[in-house]
Amino acid sequence: MDERHNEEFTVVGNHLAQHPDLSLTAIGLATHIQSLPTGTLVGIKALAAKFPEGETRIAAALRELEQHGYLSRTKERLPSGRIVTRTISYNKPQTRTARSAPAPRREPAPEPKEPEHPAPARSTPAPGSPDLPTHRTARDVLAGLRIRDPRLHLAEADVRRLAPAVAAWLERGVTPDDVQRTLAAGMPREGVRHPAGFLAHRLTALLPPPLPTRPEAARPDPLQNCDGCDRAFRAPGPGRCRDCRPARAAAA
Repeated sequence: MDERHNEEFTVVGNHLAQHPDLSLTAIGLATHIQSLPTGTLVGIKALAAKFPEGETRIAAALRELEQHGYLSRTKERLPSGRIVTRTISYNKPQTRTARSAPAPRREPAPEPKEPEHPAPARSTPAPGSPDLPTHRTARDVLAGLRIRDPRLHLAEADVRRLAPAVAAWLERGVTPDDVQRTLAAGMPREGVRHPAGFLAHRLTALLPPPLPTRPEAARPDPLQNCDGCDRAFRAPGPGRCRDCRPARAAAA
């Protein structure tokens, strides 16, 4: 049942929520930023401290939003001489001309020591798929799906857009072959009309949980020298070994 929100809600346009070229990470991040009050820190490190995606995926999502006009970031020099990044978020996509001098919707406080991310050259991957080993493997996984099932043939742009989602699977210990097998399993008999949308849904709905952390093995007790026979034995503290303890009890 739909319920109307009368307070503490954010209006998000379908042009963002159903954007055909933005990754799910970018759409979610834009929605989160638009829900924040003016002046909130929205730098890479500040966002990574709040969400589990990590700095690499958040940086890629911010670049997507910047490319599609939902975000602009400029470098400014403070009176003290320090260089800071000023971020402006837009609830409607802006053209490059309109983004040059708009009324800012949000101006976060200066972000200290944020690393610079130079604009990618033409030969580098598009935003949303950094050229990291995991993402390169993710792109190979997606490109190779058409060998496993011709109905899952993807365009290069779709491969780069979906690569971060596949990278999340790989980071959780799933092998590339298992990712392909899961994505291609149980295909609809009537086929798929939009392979990219079909795979985007499966990558989100079937994402496995992170592997549990292994508990550390209990450390053995330290070596002690027996007070009776001077033989080494393990115990939490000084005393007598197992052989000397009965002898001492009998003497008492």
